[in-house]
Formats: sequence, structure tokens, C-alpha cells
Amino acid sequence: MRYFLLSIGFLTLFFSCKAPEARRPVSISSGSFIDESINRNKELSAREEARIQKIIQQDSSNNYITSDGGFWYYYEKKDTLATTKAKFGDIVNFNYDIKDLNGDIIYSEKELDTVNYAIDQEDLFFGLREGLKIMKEGEIVTFLFPSYQAYGYYGDNHKIGTNIPLISRVKLNKITKQSTKEN
Repeated sequence: MRYFLLSIGFLTLFFSCKAPEARRPVSISSGSFIDESINRNKELSAREEARIQKIIQQDSSNNYITSDGGFWYYYEKKDTLATTKAKFGDIVNFNYDIKDLNGDIIYSEKELDTVNYAIDQEDLFFGLREGLKIMKEGEIVTFLFPSYQAYGYYGDNHKIGTNIPLISRVKLNKITKQSTKEN
């Protein structure tokens, strides 16, 4: 009898232990918020690009270039002889201003002052970082940036609001090479 009770207890203990089951979620998300966000951003980008294309079409005096990064620019002063462009870590000295697409000044060149910037090592909005890499010393370039290349959704928390495309005139004064390789 003792073995019988012991074996029943053992079997009860053995069959009552089972692996834990994963709990199922109470609600299931379909991802519709992400899909809606993607669609809103595509529409915003298309509207901004249409505005920029309209500016380009109305400005027949300048030859606009489309960058690989998704912004447009033209040269006011171009150096056709120099080959040196800024690379990672190089220090560039430049002046610039920022305007909205209507041409209204947000930050003047005087207000922003002369900037010394280490390429890709300091904080600067994405489009301008990329724009400085295509410039040579002494050049003056005007850039048209869609909002995702400028300050995007957050703005600059001061004068530039949410999703504002920008125009920036940049004068690259000097490139100081920091790398030992010849660029």
C-alpha cells in the first residue's frame, strides 16, 4: 500500500509539472500607425519637393544641381581648378545664412557668425553637413533643403518650426586638412 500511495503521489507530481505557456497579447496591433506615418511623410516630402521644383523652374538664371542626398544647389562662385574637398575630420571655416522657401531670413549670416566645423564630428543639420563636403575652398553655394534634410520634425526649438524646408547660402572660407592622407 505504501508503494501504491508513493507511486500515485509521484505520478501526480510528474503530470502536474508542465512547461510554462506564453501569454497571448490582450490586443493585437496591425501596424496601421506606422503605415499612416509613412504615408504622411511621403505626402509631405512630395509637397516640399513640388515647392522646391517650382522655385527652380522660376529661377532661370541659375543652373541647379540635384545632389545624391536629396537636396538641390547652385554655385554662385565655383572654383574649377581646385580639387580639394573636405573629408571626415577636416576643419572647415564657413559663413552661411538660413531662409525659408519664400526667401524670408530666419538667421542672417551676421547672426550665425563665422563657423569652424569638424566634418562629421560635430552637430550640424544633415543637409548642410553633406553640402559642405561637395564644396571647395572659396566657393559660394546656395542650397535648397527639404525639411528632412534640414531640421525635420523637431525644428531647432527656436526660430525654425516643424517640417520647414530651407534655403541656405554658404561661403566656404577655408579647409584645414586633419588627415595625413592626401585627399
